Amino acid sequence: MENIVIIGNGIAGVTAARHIRKLSDKKITIISAESEYFFSRTALMYVYMGHMKFEHTQPYENWFWKKNRIELLNAFVETVDHENKSLKLKSGTSVSYDKLIIATGSKPNKFGWPGQDLKGVQGLYSKQDLEQLEKNAPNKEVCKRAVIVGGGLIGIEMAEMLRSRKIPVTFLVRENSFWNGVLPKGESQLINEHILDHHIDLRLETNLEEIISDENGHAKAIRTDKGDIIECSVVGLTAGVSPNIDFLKDSGIELGRGVKVNRLLETNIKDIYAIGDCAEQHEGIGNRRPIEAVWYTGRMMGETLAQTLCGNPTEYKPGHWFNSAKFLDIEYQTYGWVFSERSKQDHEEHFHWRHAKENICLTIAIHKDTRKFLGINTFGIRMRHEIFDRWLTENKNIEFVIEHLKDANFDPEFFKAYEQEIVSQFNSTYNTNISVKKKSWKRIFSKA
Repeated sequence: MENIVIIGNGIAGVTAARHIRKLSDKKITIISAESEYFFSRTALMYVYMGHMKFEHTQPYENWFWKKNRIELLNAFVETVDHENKSLKLKSGTSVSYDKLIIATGSKPNKFGWPGQDLKGVQGLYSKQDLEQLEKNAPNKEVCKRAVIVGGGLIGIEMAEMLRSRKIPVTFLVRENSFWNGVLPKGESQLINEHILDHHIDLRLETNLEEIISDENGHAKAIRTDKGDIIECSVVGLTAGVSPNIDFLKDSGIELGRGVKVNRLLETNIKDIYAIGDCAEQHEGIGNRRPIEAVWYTGRMMGETLAQTLCGNPTEYKPGHWFNSAKFLDIEYQTYGWVFSERSKQDHEEHFHWRHAKENICLTIAIHKDTRKFLGINTFGIRMRHEIFDRWLTENKNIEFVIEHLKDANFDPEFFKAYEQEIVSQFNSTYNTNISVKKKSWKRIFSKA
């Protein structure tokens, strides 16, 4: 019986295991040092905020693994010996494999800041990070202030977590507007305002210079490049993540920033594959980056690789870009490509609409010459993934998209609709005379 070993029990590794089991009777072992059972990493913040317990983040009952003959090994892999097809564990024991899947995910970036290894300094990625934050910041009496360094999605999640316990937060963002390397300026400005509305001390164009220690080796303050000293008990390092691949440096496996793979997710070593956050395509697919630290792409890679390992070689084809997140109280969705001003291409123009009072806006990217619809960002309006995926595939023009906006809306019944306002501004901007079509369930569920 072929023995498949998976290092990492995140969404990528577990999806691969589940689909291999659906398709075969191969022996499957998942090795993880982080947790005994798979959990939803994106739900960690809600444990700290009191919305759920940690066990609620586990999608499968504990008996699921034994029933499906997936062996779980709680251990740390130190080295990979591909010549002997063996893994050396920290315990001193070894595990052999016929096929190896590396799915070790990410780790928080550190940039050599003085004091970055002090007590009270941490990221927010792993189960251990959550446990550490519970110790470092149980309440506002123990943690009188926290400083978060890095203005991405993890940073704003950490700020929301700490504010849920009334802990004052200072948020250092090196850019001149929040996440403006990703978001167009109108959306970035909306989030700036929303962060400030939540009584978070947002400091733009500000970098961390040093984390200052107390006499016990614990962070007591930080110094910025503006010369400000900010007293704090916790420093959250949320300036992005990088592939967790240090243990592979002398393995013979080709590495870049991540583990180099081809479209079949194969490494340069026969019978070794990599998926999820730690995998790096030799060349990005379309506009996608070679490394994508995104939940759903990890799931897709796991499904794809399972097909290949079970006799149906399948290339990784993630399709149209999409993602979703939450900025405090504002839900965000993106479909297709809407680039920020920093990376916008010459042929791309934006139509931006923002509600006069509510924290609601959208930006649509349009090809200047062909009028082709390129992508959309929405804040505070839920949209149907299937509809935009179809429109992108069918290369719909912007006029069609504007006319059929009601088909795309996925907000619950009785939510206020904004299509008329959006279309009115579009008509005014582009001197068109488009009317919004009534929502059609036939169109929505059409496969054509």
